[in-house]
Amino acid sequence: MPSHENSDITPLLCADRVSMSFGEVPVLFSVSFDVKAGEVHALIGENGAGKSTLMKILGGFHQPTSGRILFEGEPTALPPFGQSEALGIVLIHQELNLAEQMTVEENIFLGREHSRSIFLDRKSMTELTRKYLADMGVDISPSTRISDLSIAEKQMVEIVKAMSRDAKVLIMDEPTAVLTEAETELFFRQVEKLKAKGVAIVFVSHKLPEVKKIADRVTILRDGQWIATKSTSDLTMDAMAQMMVGRELSNLYPPKNETDVDAEIVLAVRNMRTSEINDVSFDLRKGEILGFSGLVGSGRTALFEAICGIEPFESGEIFVDGVSTHFKSVAEARDAGITYLTKDRKGKGLLLQQTMRPNLSLFALPKFVKNFMMDTDAEEAALKRGIRRFDIRARDPKVLVGDMSGGNQQKLLLAKTMECEPRILIIDEPTRGIDVGTKQQIYHFIAALAADGMSVIVISSEMPEIIGVCHRVAVMREGRITGFVSGSEINETEIVRYAAGLKEAPAHV
Repeated sequence: MPSHENSDITPLLCADRVSMSFGEVPVLFSVSFDVKAGEVHALIGENGAGKSTLMKILGGFHQPTSGRILFEGEPTALPPFGQSEALGIVLIHQELNLAEQMTVEENIFLGREHSRSIFLDRKSMTELTRKYLADMGVDISPSTRISDLSIAEKQMVEIVKAMSRDAKVLIMDEPTAVLTEAETELFFRQVEKLKAKGVAIVFVSHKLPEVKKIADRVTILRDGQWIATKSTSDLTMDAMAQMMVGRELSNLYPPKNETDVDAEIVLAVRNMRTSEINDVSFDLRKGEILGFSGLVGSGRTALFEAICGIEPFESGEIFVDGVSTHFKSVAEARDAGITYLTKDRKGKGLLLQQTMRPNLSLFALPKFVKNFMMDTDAEEAALKRGIRRFDIRARDPKVLVGDMSGGNQQKLLLAKTMECEPRILIIDEPTRGIDVGTKQQIYHFIAALAADGMSVIVISSEMPEIIGVCHRVAVMREGRITGFVSGSEINETEIVRYAAGLKEAPAHV
């Protein structure tokens, strides 16, 4: 549990009235923040509040426009490009910073390899890597290539790599975003050990229950400005959320409209089988929000990647409006009115080194081609429409997408998907790594689409949003649907029983 901080302790790392501008656009306004040895100080705020910018300043990746940084009580000019690690300041980026073609062991010791005479001491590095992984409860071989790991496994390696560096200050940007509950618990145990050793930890997360559980103090930023710094024990999660967004969030989830049980079936899947899926069948009706819940690895993403033509399937049938079909690509699914919004927005959903306009038009490219040339006027009009419709907040329309906040990237991905004018929208992890205010916007947007007659499938690992948004829920376990719940049965107890294999209903759709 968080401990009460000692106000007499000199902060280990401090930002004193720091401001930051990119060109003529200010993003931080005289923000002060500090973290002390042996404490976890959470930094929270909506996407675009300035959290990532402040963290990069604390890690030496950005130089502030004004203000100063103090390290161990002394004004300090932090060295750039991550060289602050030599001082003991380690930043775990939200964007994973691993060499994909190198092994786990090589990544952990990259730049600080052990040597014996002129040769690498691979034995000692392997032994230490095994120890670090075991301490985190990670069952990965040191010789595994990073490119062969899942996103969650890569995140665990990134955390292990940072924890192996004997940090004095550890700055973590959304470290649990892709971790399971069990992995998160292991991670928190390591955090407690680091606290006991006197490590100062800056913890950025949109998961307020985690902030409440692990942090000693919390600082709230909004629109680049400091709002408050308080002991976590003095704040409820509702109070944190309200200070983050500056408004009441009692209506986080929109009211659920009753669905027409006799509405036409727009998508039917029968006896779908792949290497990961075993005999899955379900129906989706017009205007319905159908949730897919289950533990990580239950097969939810694999199922819809097979349906949309991203991955092959071995057997089964897909019916769209009663007509049997088989999509060989996402383009074929798109042309049939089905779009899939990936959970990996950075790796598969967006071109991070491009601006917003080409990202928005890429998936719906045919509608922007005129006489074999790109209709840039139509692209620009679509971008303005998307920015307005989805409340995309960027300091400049020409900003690189990789420099945008996670919430604005997700809104852009939604805008890109909706340019195809789908009738069936499949959203995988719609609010991963997104603040509570943006979550509210996305939930209301999904409800509005369903009210207009669109059919929506929501794949989510977040139980509250499955319960709060969906009309009906399919629960998966080990590649199979173990049950469907609707109405009052959409509650955590019922869903967990199906997901854990404690209950299984007769096959129905």
